[in-house]
Amino acid sequence: MQNAVILINAEKGQIQAVAQRLAEVDGISEVYSTCGRYDLVAIARTRDFESLAELVTGRLMNVEGIRDTETLNAMQVHSRHDLETMFSVGL
Repeated sequence: MQNAVILINAEKGQIQAVAQRLAEVDGISEVYSTCGRYDLVAIARTRDFESLAELVTGRLMNVEGIRDTETLNAMQVHSRHDLETMFSVGL
């Protein structure tokens, strides 16, 4: 499994429309609108690095209204939720 955080800036007035389009793209599991430097944050989950590369350089290029992106490829998962789930087995 390959996970990534994709930081997105949308064209002026297109944030909601871009978010809705992104939510329909295969490989994008969640889309958040945000305050600050980026308009949207998308969470990508793909089966392998090649699928992630195709998502970022192929499918996202077809989403109308995206001005620019920055992709952060996840190396390791550090999640309190995952640890709590793992240690609660059998309790």
